[in-house]
Formats: sequence, structure tokens, C-alpha cells
Amino acid sequence: MKATRRVLHQLSACTAAVGLLLAAGCSGAGSLGASDNEVTIALVSNSQMTDAQKLAPEFEKENPGIRLKFISLSENQARAKITMSTAMGGSQFDVAMISNFETPQWAKDGWLLPLSDYAKNTPGYDEADFIPSLRESLSYKGNMYSVPFYGESSFLMYRKDMFEQAGIKVDQNPSYQPTWQEVADWAKTIKAKQVSDAGICLRGKPGWGEVLAPLDTVINTFGGRWFDEKWNAQLDSPEVKKAVNFYVDTIKQSGELGASSTGFQECANLFGQGQTAMWYDATSAVSVLEDPKTYPDLVGKIGYLPAPIVEKPNSGWLYTWALGIPKGAKNPDGAWKFISWMTSKDYMKLVGEKLGWARVPPGSRTSTYTDLPEYEAISKSYGPLTLQSITNASPNKPTVQPVPYTGVQFVGIPEFQDLGTRVSQQISAAIAGQISVDEALKQSQQYAEVVGKSYQEK
Repeated sequence: MKATRRVLHQLSACTAAVGLLLAAGCSGAGSLGASDNEVTIALVSNSQMTDAQKLAPEFEKENPGIRLKFISLSENQARAKITMSTAMGGSQFDVAMISNFETPQWAKDGWLLPLSDYAKNTPGYDEADFIPSLRESLSYKGNMYSVPFYGESSFLMYRKDMFEQAGIKVDQNPSYQPTWQEVADWAKTIKAKQVSDAGICLRGKPGWGEVLAPLDTVINTFGGRWFDEKWNAQLDSPEVKKAVNFYVDTIKQSGELGASSTGFQECANLFGQGQTAMWYDATSAVSVLEDPKTYPDLVGKIGYLPAPIVEKPNSGWLYTWALGIPKGAKNPDGAWKFISWMTSKDYMKLVGEKLGWARVPPGSRTSTYTDLPEYEAISKSYGPLTLQSITNASPNKPTVQPVPYTGVQFVGIPEFQDLGTRVSQQISAAIAGQISVDEALKQSQQYAEVVGKSYQEK
């Protein structure tokens, strides 16, 4: 009964996938891999993944017996479709893009193939080169079940030229960590002096991987948590209320217009186009923002600071988009060949040489920061901070007070896909002004209580 309930929770996101482009639907029975030499790859449609598709002909040249087929989906769609296919044992995908949220859970449930033996038998692959915090987050019982394509924490990005216009001076001490109150004050100043359309861009788009990613780090550092040690829901606690009110008020007072539909990509566009002076988000954003081909006017104008804090230091999240092989994959050997190519040291160099060094996938391999002098040269302003933020992230102790779960910007339980999505919808409604923060958290608390009770009963 418990195993059935666990699978049903994992499949709850399937409803979001109905009507997608994939003809196989949610049944998990269809196969998009039409031949033995075809490898079907499900990717999230972020810029780094688009780069991989552009470079895929290089892989096919080196491996003439393998044909690649990409299925590129938005983040929310990809989560739903990949979850359904993998949970049902479907053979739709040979390679699935997942994260450190899914990997250890799915490994435990037997939904993924172990990859460490593949890695050890691949000359020059060097599994030990992955940043330790990421390697650990993608492992189960000492074996990696997915490997990182890029890794990220979170930090604050700001336009140095706009700050200068507004008369804002930032402490340049390397150990300096801004507080959230300082950030809110900077945003108000920027807005009041009309230096930019918005003082700061913060995600407000529904989705547990959208608005809840930055918001959860705010809740954590304000002293809040989703559950106490006994799985009692805490979303209506004073600490959580204070954090969410602060987040929503900051957006309403100094944030971007239409914030309830703004996610990572929308904030990237606004920041890149000079419509916001600050953006708190993923360290991986540098791959786009620092690319002179994409935003030539931005080069040298962006400053970077650690994730803002209140009570808890090192409040940045830990996340990685990684590649795994579902147990039902039709071509696992071909899948590994592609995965090992896309996550290799050589691939990092290929991206730099073909597309530009700013486009190198950040935060996955230590060697990216030590063995690529071209990347080290262009990433002086953000590379060391990215590595430091990923290394210092604390998913095993994400909150001020003890909790029974792991994860910084998510709760590492299968039910969180559904719970987080529901709560995110409430928060987005509050950001849009449709309901109050108190109303949003009252409903969210009820959702969380149902999940908490299921763990109290175990």
C-alpha cells in the first residue's frame, strides 16, 4: 500500500502533461525510439540544453552508428512527462533530464539505471571531478544514478552602472553577504530614482521549480520551514508569514510588472534588456548574461553577490540539471555514450571553442574552474563565487531549526511535486493580488498538513 501511494504521488504531475506534443501521451506505453541505433533524449528547453542540440552533430560524427532524437520541453512540462514515463517503466526516453530532487528518490524506487560502473569504464570520464556536493546529491548508496550537465546555486546579480546612477555603494569585501533588507532598500531606491523599470526581478510564476525556488531560500533564511521534526506543517508559522510577506511586498513595491507570470527566462530577458537593476536567481544565468553575442552591452556591467541572508548564512540553493537513464530505456548503451559526451571535460572545451567561453555549462566539474584558462579569464567576476556558493550550499541542513527532510529550495520527498505545485499557485495568486498572503498560506498549510500526516502515520 505504501509503495502504491508513493508511486501515485510521483505520478501526480502527469495531469500537467496532457495535450503535449508527444504522441505517446501519459500512458508510458509508446516508444519514440524507432530503431536500435536511435537515442531519444528528453531535455528542458534552457539555453545550455539548446547549445547541446546545436553541437549534437559533433557527437554523431564521432559515433556514426547512433542517431539522436531530441524532445525539448519547458521545465514544468518536462517534469510531468518524464516523471510519468519513468514511473510507468515506459521506453519513450533513453536519456531523461532530471535533477537532484528526483534522482535519489527514483534510484531508491528502482526507476533508474546506476551509472557509476558506466563512468568507471569510460576512459577519461573522471566521475571524481564532479563538484562533491553535486555528486553526493545525485547518488544513492554510493552509486551515481544521474550525472550533472550543469550545477547551480543562487546569487544576487546587479547592474553596477545602475547602482552608480542611483548612488548605491556596495561593500566590496569578499566576505560580504547582503541582507534581504538591504536588497529591498536598494530596489526601492532604484525604483524611486527611476533608474530602471524595476528595482529587482523575482520569480512569481507558478511551479515548484519556479516561484518556490527563490522563495524557499527566503523562507529558510528568515527562520521558516515546511515541516517541524515531527512532520507538523509549518506554513502558517510567524517565520514563514514574515518571509512570504516580505517577498510579495518587495515584488509589489519594487519588482517587475506581471510578476505572477514571470519565471527564470522572463527575468533573464528583463535583466538582459536593462529593465531591472537586480535579479536574484540561479548562478547558471551567467551562461546567457555574460555571453557577448547575446548581450554585448552587458559585458563588464554585472556585479555578483552571495545569496542574501537574514538569520541563516549560506542561504543559496543547490540544484543541478542532470542526465539519467530510465530503467525502461531501449538503448541504454547508446544513451550512456551520449550522456558521457554531453557531461565530459571535452564537451566543456568544445562549447568554449565553438560557441564562446561564457557559454560553458557552469558548476558541474571542478576542472572547469582549474583547467580551462580561457574560462577562468572570462569568469573572474562570477566563477569563484559560483563554485563557493555550490560548495557551501547545505541541503542536509537547509533551515535554522531542525527538519526531517533535505533540500534547500525544495522538500526532498516525492509528494513535493504535487504539494509544491499547489502551494506555488497560492503564492502566485497572492503576488497577482487575487488573494492575501494570509489566505494563500492558510490554504497552503492545509495542503501541507495532509502530506505531513501521511509521514506521521508511517
